[in-house]
Amino acid sequence: MGLGRRARNPVQTAAWWVKKQPPKVKAALGVLTGILTLIFLRFVIRDHDNLFVAAEFIHAVGIGCLIYKLMKERTCSGLSLKSQELTAIFLMVRLYCSLVMEFDIHTVLDFLTFLTTAWVIFMMRFKLKATISDDLDNLPIYYVLAPCAVLALLIHPGTSHHIVNRVLWAFCVYLEAVSVMPQLRVMQNTRVVEPFTAHYVFALGIARFLSCAHWILQVLDGHSFLLSALGFGLWPGMVLLSEIVQTTILADFCYYYVKSVMDGQMMVRLPSGVV
Repeated sequence: MGLGRRARNPVQTAAWWVKKQPPKVKAALGVLTGILTLIFLRFVIRDHDNLFVAAEFIHAVGIGCLIYKLMKERTCSGLSLKSQELTAIFLMVRLYCSLVMEFDIHTVLDFLTFLTTAWVIFMMRFKLKATISDDLDNLPIYYVLAPCAVLALLIHPGTSHHIVNRVLWAFCVYLEAVSVMPQLRVMQNTRVVEPFTAHYVFALGIARFLSCAHWILQVLDGHSFLLSALGFGLWPGMVLLSEIVQTTILADFCYYYVKSVMDGQMMVRLPSGVV
């Protein structure tokens, strides 16, 4: 019976094997999985701009999970208001930059994402304020904003746009990479992540990976339009680094999310040291 059960559940068997591996082996397996996924996406998806659209769509699905949680459970438990506000800030800045620098489908998608994020903030700050756990959402917001602003002043696009627009563009790229940090602090403090919050963060992780894949594949393909849009100097490397950072930040949580789902657990339990 045991053999039959293992034969019917090869994914669980593989997950059990990965669980038993030391951290360095898990990290290597994660990197290998990412590389293989990039290779798969490069040959399967012809227009790599679709990856960015898919990332925006998955992000919207994640926000939908938050909206459902707020409407059904009428509580902000486990959510970081600061992360939502940081998300709204970088979306506002990116919307402005998109309007004055290049209006396209991404502008429309960002606008819709901003509206839903603003609604989540409104619900958390005014309708469900009593359920916010300020003691858990304790990462000072200026710890995130200040380094991004300084870095944007130092390293920004070298394009022909106005200097203010170039600095703002860099600021929103850097802020997007670390805007999830307050949410990770909340999860670090609670150690048990509720289902809808877990769905949101997992969707965010997948969206960030697809966005990262979009940039990497565009650069590997040598698209002259993208390279000319990014400019020269340190900026193109910083864009790629920011995408990789935001993907790596969420990779650990995504692993425990998948593990919990395969184990049939509703809650995601994070061991000490995660995120």
